[in-house]
Amino acid sequence: MVLDVKSYAEKKVELARSTLRGLVSLNTSLKNRALLRAAELLQERRDFIKEENQKDIEYAKAQGLSSALIDRLLLDDKRIEGMAKVLRDVASLPDPVGEITRMWTLPNGLQVGRMRVPLGLIFIIYEARPNVTIEAASLCMKSSNAVLLRGGKEAINSNKALVEILHQACRERGFPEEAVQFIDRPEREIVWEVLKMEGRVDVAIPRGGESLIRAVAENSKVPVIKHYKGVCNIYVDEEADLTKAYHIVYNAKVQRPSVCNAVENLIIHRSLLQNFWPRMADILGKAGVELRCDPDSLEVIKSRPELSHVRAVPATEEDYYEEFLELILAVKTVDSLEEAMEFIEKYGSRHSDAIITENYTRAMKFIREVDSAAVYVNASTRFTDGNEFGLGAEMGISTDKIHARGPMALEELTIQKFVVFGNGHLRDGVGVPAQWMP
Repeated sequence: MVLDVKSYAEKKVELARSTLRGLVSLNTSLKNRALLRAAELLQERRDFIKEENQKDIEYAKAQGLSSALIDRLLLDDKRIEGMAKVLRDVASLPDPVGEITRMWTLPNGLQVGRMRVPLGLIFIIYEARPNVTIEAASLCMKSSNAVLLRGGKEAINSNKALVEILHQACRERGFPEEAVQFIDRPEREIVWEVLKMEGRVDVAIPRGGESLIRAVAENSKVPVIKHYKGVCNIYVDEEADLTKAYHIVYNAKVQRPSVCNAVENLIIHRSLLQNFWPRMADILGKAGVELRCDPDSLEVIKSRPELSHVRAVPATEEDYYEEFLELILAVKTVDSLEEAMEFIEKYGSRHSDAIITENYTRAMKFIREVDSAAVYVNASTRFTDGNEFGLGAEMGISTDKIHARGPMALEELTIQKFVVFGNGHLRDGVGVPAQWMP
């Protein structure tokens, strides 16, 4: 009998929750062995994975889905090896669970400390990227959290295959496989039922487009960790090393434009309009980037015949707020670092922002005052990623101001609780009256 969506959701949640107490007590070695076995199985069963993935690719093509989405769906040998590497990387990282981060002794002799513990049951909702299944499950397994996975329907066969492999690794190495639950039905109503389970689901993490994330945040009774969009900015300062600037801007826009850490706004100091900007526009134009320019930067392009190949149009106010996720870049000219930071404050999404400069004072001012999850000096914003930061993988990127900000990895999937050691300590010395004692 097929369960209704509410019963189905409750069953998945209860199966995952039933493992929580046992997960906290698992030793690091057992967790690592399960992760490493999963990495081996990915490689051993790569043909099975690719066969199941091909079903999703054929479905996506039949539905007329975009080439960009189909590319995100694809699991070839390189991406399968990448997922295996994620599992090995996470296994190699220190286990945060049970770590005492601080301990102090009070004048009365009471010892107070803080210990890292798992968040509990994490519900992750994501779209057409099956590699997220491995990233999310590996981080939750290592941090002793249970996880409920809900991928997009476009990737359902790929995700089923990957979860099957994870479960096999868990069984073979003694890790409770019920801790990794997967929603293998397409009804969206299941998501809304899970999001009602306040007190049973500890955290929801949506990964995907802004519409998905807003829908989750607006309909959830469960705490949500999120970022709505990635409107990332790069400011090229008047004291920038221009060779660095050409490469950084190109990398941040062109290397992979469809992701949340790609640059969307290029901010240029006015003094660079006649030397840096024409060359940068030429490079971007040759890469197929459409430029949406303020009047000053547009005038430079239109006045130079050698830039006739560059697609440049006037920018609208809305363009500076836009997460394009394609080869489109908005351009703004400013007169100072202060004006650049004001622009970022107004139009940015507090995701990732960069300054290119050789001036130490300006670099440090930018680092201190730009209020984003990741702030860069002389580097591409494309590095905002758990794996690139040496964290093994990520559950997502948070722009919320809570315990987790930026790429969420092992530490961010734990929270600290107070632990207190005493020796019969009593508040204000008040105990059982002597005449009452046995």
